[in-house]
Order: sequence, then structure tokens, then C-alpha cells
Amino acid sequence: MRIVPMLTLPTCFPPVDPVNIRPDNESMKAAYHHGDLRAALIRAGLELIRERGPAGFALREVARRSGVSHTAPYRHFRDKAALTAAIAQEGFTQLSKALGRAASEAGSPVQRLKRAGVAYVDFALRRPEHFKVMFSTEVDRAAHPDARAAAERAFQGLLELVTAAHNAGMLRGNYPLTSARVAWSMVHGVAALAIERQFTFRGSRREILAFAKRATAALIDGLAAR
Repeated sequence: MRIVPMLTLPTCFPPVDPVNIRPDNESMKAAYHHGDLRAALIRAGLELIRERGPAGFALREVARRSGVSHTAPYRHFRDKAALTAAIAQEGFTQLSKALGRAASEAGSPVQRLKRAGVAYVDFALRRPEHFKVMFSTEVDRAAHPDARAAAERAFQGLLELVTAAHNAGMLRGNYPLTSARVAWSMVHGVAALAIERQFTFRGSRREILAFAKRATAALIDGLAAR
């Protein structure tokens, strides 16, 4: 069965600088001169997203930031929408890997699901620019099937974890798809609030992840079989 992620959220998430590592212009230019123009353009796009948001720049500015001519980006991206779709695709691919790593550790299906929930929030803290684009209305998934497929794979990974917990008799009543949507909605909300710095506690990465762990546990316990 083909599952499509249900969430498309507005993009107003300012970055959490201490947990995000960004390349400088010199490293982007070096990547270009070593022949990896596409990667350099994506890095420049991420820098501009951090500074201005997904809608706040043009492809010409990406070229200037990368140290190439204004026509050079068109070798890889037909327009800015194609660039942002590539960034979204990269983000969903990295998210899938992060969830997979968290779920690969030993434990019950419910324990693996809880770890994946915390990993989702951690991903958003480490890569806020990707996170903003992944759920942005700037990305038309219908027009960019690779980005859509990457999003579907990320959700499918979550659905498989939830299904395993259901099959083990550790989650109750709901269909696995419904439980997966509930879980996705909760962890996404925590991630979005954290990046917007909306929590009243100090909001360090450690505190945010500790809160995410408690929130995920409370959610899964609420879905657990009785």
C-alpha cells in the first residue's frame, strides 16, 4: 500500500544555531571547483534559507553565494522550485536514515518506536533549514516526484514501526495508519515548537530532547494495549 505523509505545515521555523553545522562560502566554492556544483548550490540554498526562509531568495542569489555565474545553476536545476525540491528530498532521505538508526537498536517494538520519535525531533534541531523546506508550500510534491517519493519513504518507515508494535499486541484499537499519523503529528509539533523557541524552559538541545522523550513515551503509552 502506498502511503503519503499527511502533514504540510507553514514555514516559520527560525533555526536553532547551536545544533546546526553549516559550511562557509569557501567550502561551497571548493566543492564547485572540485566538480560538485550541485552540492555547492544546495549548500548555498540552505544558507539562504537559514537567513531569509524558503521564499526569501532567488536562484541568482544562490549562484552568487556559490561563486558561479548566474546561469550555472541551470545545469542542475531548471528553477528555484527544483532546488528547493532537491533540498526537501535530501532532508527526507536523511530523516529516514535517522529514524532507521534509532529503530535499529535492540528493544521491543514500542521501545524502537519511542526512540524514533526522539530521533525525529533531534533531526529537526540539527537540520532546521531542511526541516523548513520539507514541509513548505514552496515544494510542490506533485511536480517533483523524487521529493514526494522520499517523503513517502520517511512516513513508510514510521508506519512499519507502528505496525510492528500493533502486530506484537503492544498498541491497541486504532488501525496502524491512524496510530502512525497520531505519532507523526505529535513529534512534528514538538519539533516545530522547539525550533520556534516556544517552550518556556531554557530550551537547550538536551532539555528539548528530554522533553521529546517524555512526550513520546506519554503518547505511546496512551496508544498501548490494555
